[in-house]
Amino acid sequence: MKTSPDPSVTTTAAPLRLLSGWRAKFVLLTLVWGMSFVLIRIGAEVLTPVQLSLGRMLLGALPLVAVLFLRGGRLPTSPRLWGHLFVAALLLNTIPFTLFGFAGKLIPSALMGIVNASTPLFGVVFSMLLLSDERPDRERVLGLAIGFLGVLTVFGVWNSLATVTVDDRDAMLGMLLVVGATVCYGIGTPYLRRFVAGTSHSALELSALQLLLGSLPLLLIVPWSGGVPTGLTWQVVLAVTALGALGTGFAYILQYGIVRGAGATVATTVTYAVPVVAVTAGVVLLGETLTWNQPLGALVIIVGAALCQGVVRVRRPRGSGGRAHARATVGTEGRS
Repeated sequence: MKTSPDPSVTTTAAPLRLLSGWRAKFVLLTLVWGMSFVLIRIGAEVLTPVQLSLGRMLLGALPLVAVLFLRGGRLPTSPRLWGHLFVAALLLNTIPFTLFGFAGKLIPSALMGIVNASTPLFGVVFSMLLLSDERPDRERVLGLAIGFLGVLTVFGVWNSLATVTVDDRDAMLGMLLVVGATVCYGIGTPYLRRFVAGTSHSALELSALQLLLGSLPLLLIVPWSGGVPTGLTWQVVLAVTALGALGTGFAYILQYGIVRGAGATVATTVTYAVPVVAVTAGVVLLGETLTWNQPLGALVIIVGAALCQGVVRVRRPRGSGGRAHARATVGTEGRS
């Protein structure tokens, strides 16, 4: 006999299916990464950059290790792989996280989020330099030119050095520190792809070990860089906990889910939405202000990065009379 479905089960299952889909993960990852800059800014008010970076990495490793062992996995044991993951951790976690800690003392969180949007540009540059299968083409060269024009716009390079004040120099140094972090990301990504991506281990296993290894040099340095933090407030503790557990650990899991559910191309587009969240959060939650050139520069950077990664492509179809007209289309395949 055929029975009708239980309405309570149906109404409960629908939200669960929605939350488990890649679209929900996309929104969550955008919010988590966008809010990370506010959390860095809050943590940097009390913690030294090394303390902030160490707390972020250890608290980020915990959920990854927990999920790994709950799934019956284990950490890799190859000494060679450990060496490569240690280098990758320095480039993708230890150094850039510490640089963000320094920048958080100098510039608003919204501005950190804007400059961080240049990460895909440096990823393309160093991929072309370090990987034999990555070659420059028209879209990449055009995208790099547009993107770096956006970086210069954010920096406001037309300002005369004679009129720069002390506060302006602090802002310039803070933005340069973020650029240094994005350069590390740009080098670390092709390094990871060249020496680690071809292994048989899962991304979860590799990421958990990567964060653990990246924490080691910070553990050695922290006694001479602030030691045990003092003057902690509940806001700072909560900010660092969220930054690590959500912005570093849980974010990895979300990103893997998006790649599995929608592909790498969709996953890369998170980068373009993060600055919007970062600026909104900084203005609304911390009362930060920006100059006109900074959000404009962010928009230019995003366009350039989209061209570099193949999310937006410039095509020249044949028109009447053999003349070519440029048009931009959204790509369905991303460059790896």
